[in-house]
Amino acid sequence: MSLQDIWTSLYSVLRTMHPVDFVDIALLSYLIYYVFKFIRETRAGPLFRGIVFLLIVYAIAYIIELKAITYLLEATFDIGILALLIIFQPEIRRAVEKLGHTQFGLKNVSFVNSKDEVIARWETAIDAICEACVELSATCTGALIVIEQKTKLGEQIENGTIINAQPSKELFGNIFYPKTPLHDGAVIMRDGMILAAACFLPKPQKEELINKKLGSRHRAAIGMSENSDALVIVVSEETGQISVAENGNLTRNFTYDKLRFLLMERLLPKPAEGRRRLSSRLRGKGKEDANETNA
Repeated sequence: MSLQDIWTSLYSVLRTMHPVDFVDIALLSYLIYYVFKFIRETRAGPLFRGIVFLLIVYAIAYIIELKAITYLLEATFDIGILALLIIFQPEIRRAVEKLGHTQFGLKNVSFVNSKDEVIARWETAIDAICEACVELSATCTGALIVIEQKTKLGEQIENGTIINAQPSKELFGNIFYPKTPLHDGAVIMRDGMILAAACFLPKPQKEELINKKLGSRHRAAIGMSENSDALVIVVSEETGQISVAENGNLTRNFTYDKLRFLLMERLLPKPAEGRRRLSSRLRGKGKEDANETNA
């Protein structure tokens, strides 16, 4: 099809449109935007990518006539919509309620920060996190810091108190000081900023298998790392020990240097070869400490 044919077709469509059609398109565009925002801000994101993958597999199986796979996927899709409504009933309810409390949702529109800006924020935030954890450790002040990565934590953020502030060791100290209103819960960070405090985290999937000596903060950290790809830092209120939960595993006995290196490796662009070799040695030592959680 030539460019002239495309223009002719587009012109014929536009010529037949009425003002109400533009309103229809605008409302549909907003609805699609809101659905994608809901998916991006909750645990539905990874599930949505899985559904897209299954649809691609189904299309390929249908084209090349793989009858068994096609039948199984069709049966899955038949009950899939009902299953999704049941699984995500709390999130869907909150999304509808939130839509009703906004002025056409315009206040939820945000602009994505540039990659360089986010990296610069994390470079400053990493030092603040490490300095704060060391000071909190020295005074045995309990702390729970969640660093959001690809999986968005909108569900946990909504049950906390929005702060949206630049991190500093003084701010962390004020938040986790035992007599302040925000100390009971977790701090959630996004793009190098403290987004919310006093957030409550999900319980671990197999809580009965976790070391009985671990407190509620460590259990919440493990639960959060099981439900997302977040990096969760814990400072023990009993011993002052610094630990990190990742992918459902808890690694303990972090020092300032070890914690700073881990955060730089996870949150900043890929490190040099020398730093990667050091990372392997640290991870090897960390696995020995992690085994304590399964004792």
